[in-house]
Amino acid sequence: MHAVVATVVHHPEDARILHRQIRALLDAGHTVTYIAPFRERGVTPDPELTVVDVPRAVGRRRIGALRAARAVLAHHAPTADILLFHDPELLLALPRNRPTTVWDVHEDAAASLLSKPWLPKPLRRPLRPIVRGFEGHAERRMHLLLAEEGYRQRFRHTHPVVPNTTYVPPEPERAPGTGRVAYLGHVSEARGAAELVELGRRLRPHGIRVEVIGSSDTETRPMLRAAQQEEAIHWYGFVPNDQALRMINGATAGICLLHDQPNYRHSLPTKVVEYMARGLPVVTSPNPAASALVTQQPQGECGMVVPFGDPAAAAEAVLRLHSSQQLRERFSRTGHRIARESFHWPVQAEAFVRQLETWACAEAGHQVAPQTVEVPGQLWRTAGGGLPLPTAPEPPHCANR
Repeated sequence: MHAVVATVVHHPEDARILHRQIRALLDAGHTVTYIAPFRERGVTPDPELTVVDVPRAVGRRRIGALRAARAVLAHHAPTADILLFHDPELLLALPRNRPTTVWDVHEDAAASLLSKPWLPKPLRRPLRPIVRGFEGHAERRMHLLLAEEGYRQRFRHTHPVVPNTTYVPPEPERAPGTGRVAYLGHVSEARGAAELVELGRRLRPHGIRVEVIGSSDTETRPMLRAAQQEEAIHWYGFVPNDQALRMINGATAGICLLHDQPNYRHSLPTKVVEYMARGLPVVTSPNPAASALVTQQPQGECGMVVPFGDPAAAAEAVLRLHSSQQLRERFSRTGHRIARESFHWPVQAEAFVRQLETWACAEAGHQVAPQTVEVPGQLWRTAGGGLPLPTAPEPPHCANR
């Protein structure tokens, strides 16, 4: 199968797109053409991929990127077996002549408008029903993959969920130590940038540094640079996911201080799962999914929940972990066990690839029988909107592909 994968918004080395989904396709023997803003992000492409560079859609500069993407997709998509795109913006750039098309829904696009700093405030709420309308239009004309179970309620029909899991090593490489805490992921006001800076100021007198690993939006960047200069935080900027995960090994805790925003209320932050996979205790704001994962599992607790917008409480939680090796190690063991049992990406990877194969074959005139399968923590149903059995003996064969 030849897949065209496209984004104009995400970083070309986005963990979900490159390190999970594209890697799964390549490992399954498929070929990939990857359309992404490589040059603007300073990324050297993977030699295993055929890549096409496009401008980045950022802030209010989106029309040029979408025009370029439309031309590139019109050229490359018709010869592919499947087109997988990752930005709602690309709904405006899809060519008429295209193969089986799949939109990977990463976020609640309408709810996220409320926290987009580049969008004028008077337009944010009026645009929400328009975005919902685009989602309904897309649902009628293409396949959808959802990144969260909580996204199901936005759509009329059932669609498969490919959760943001991660690679979980058999054992953490290092036990959680002392002297530093880690934040991994994009940095913005709604993701707790100001709280991270204040946390760093509060922890610095105790000899604990806050390491921030991730890119930032334009509005937050000056604050992070100033905090870096005063040594309140150590900000590394964007780091490829595989390298970033190695960097957080051995930290006292992983930090997630999301604000109480509609877009986050039904989402499990990937960073929380990544912290657990690396054996880090978690300190998180009470985002419902994160709070339930950290404190309400049968296996026990793997971290602490602190109030929204309360860096003092976050600092207190870190200091408690810093002073107790026993507590750190208990949270570490529990979190890693939960991640390994329920959030190990290779289990999902086979199901993800099989779903794309199923859709591509079905639209080529081949029928694939529905299956119901159980993946740890999830129930998936195929051929009506679900992921098939990862251990199926053979993928569907399309003679004309």
